[in-house]
Amino acid sequence: MVDFLSYFCLGFGLILWFWGTFPLLGRRSVLFKLHNLSISDILGSMSIVVGLALKIPRELPLLILALLSLAIWNTILGYVLAYCTRRTVEDD
Repeated sequence: MVDFLSYFCLGFGLILWFWGTFPLLGRRSVLFKLHNLSISDILGSMSIVVGLALKIPRELPLLILALLSLAIWNTILGYVLAYCTRRTVEDD
């Protein structure tokens, strides 16, 4: 049962990665594309890390650190992108 759940999380993470990549080919704005990509990338990466935690539980502390790092860096990157975009929009 744990192996099935582990493989499910790994597969779901890969699907999210590809799902976030396909909209990059569309005609929407760059910020919309980056938002979709960052959300699907972080959720996919977290799902993969959870799948790995189920597969190799002896590495749980390191994988929890990876989950926290993913969450913190993605949040900081989102704020930096929003701040940079706000400055360019106000300058125009």
